[in-house]
Amino acid sequence: DRVIAVEEELTHEELHRCISICNKMGVPLNHTAGLLAVVAKRIEMTEIGGALLVEVQGLEFTKFQHLVKRCFDFLAASILLLLLSTLFIVLALLIPLSSFGPVFFVAPRVGRGGRYFPCFKFRSMEFDAESRRKHLGKWNERGGHLFKISSDPRVTHLGRWIRRFSIDELPQLINVLRGEMSLVGPRPLPARDLDGDGLSRGYRFWAKERSKVRPGITGLWQVSGRSELQFDRMVRLDVAYVRTWSVWLDLQILFRTIPAVWAGRGAC
Repeated sequence: DRVIAVEEELTHEELHRCISICNKMGVPLNHTAGLLAVVAKRIEMTEIGGALLVEVQGLEFTKFQHLVKRCFDFLAASILLLLLSTLFIVLALLIPLSSFGPVFFVAPRVGRGGRYFPCFKFRSMEFDAESRRKHLGKWNERGGHLFKISSDPRVTHLGRWIRRFSIDELPQLINVLRGEMSLVGPRPLPARDLDGDGLSRGYRFWAKERSKVRPGITGLWQVSGRSELQFDRMVRLDVAYVRTWSVWLDLQILFRTIPAVWAGRGAC
């Protein structure tokens, strides 16, 4: 066996790249404890030359895991759509009355494998919101692939209320039924903010990792602060979710979503 050692501590990005390369090659990666605690939970202790190290185990999604997640998503989304049908009807009446335009806002998002899909949301902005975005770029409060303005002038009065409690996201249950999204997963990003292949030239490793799973209505980003978080934090949360996914993790996130949405923390 050969051991390659580095003298300096690796950065998050460097460590993530090393893990990805080693997983593809089937080579164990050993690292001192500490940074790995936030990178992966599938780890084992090993000893090399008298030094106690942490060995990262690669995560590969099996067909059975994908099937279990898909069945749960389909069943839960079907039940939720039935329970929320009255709310959908009420909003379908109120949204056109609050401002001119359609009930739903439909825009291309990037999903599993870099595929594009039409993402459904209740319209919370004025009808010409997309054409006005380019004039608001200098007011953006987030970096990377996030665009957020605390008091966005394009948002309607009704839109501010449904955004506060993430009600505008509920039509994405339709995307879950169609198999384009999951109840839990990384945030679905607008196709216009990524490269043509659905990845990101500036954050390619992160984009490849998140493309392994379907984007979710909720996820680690949403229950950890939503719009209060900076882009680099969202990157780490996305990678952590993909590397540590389990049914139990999804259930934990779903249970944490309820109080997070009720409090309205980080809504924008």
